[in-house]
Amino acid sequence: METRIAVMGILVEDPDQVERLNALLHDYGPYIIGRMGIPYREKNVHIISIAIDAPQDVTAALSGKIGSLEGISVKTAYSRSLPDA
Repeated sequence: METRIAVMGILVEDPDQVERLNALLHDYGPYIIGRMGIPYREKNVHIISIAIDAPQDVTAALSGKIGSLEGISVKTAYSRSLPDA
């Protein structure tokens, strides 16, 4: 199945949702290339960036599940369709 590289930008404004977010990311772990988290304490928000290589429907499903969590926002940017190396 063809995969696409994507980057998800996640803003966590409700720290009570972190456990549920981490469970989702664990479930999709085989597709995740890397993850970076930045706590922005002055604004009481956590910024997470996820790089993922997955079929587009898998990436969309993860983004939808993350976006349904109260107090968490997510945006996804996809690469152009690239041939496998």
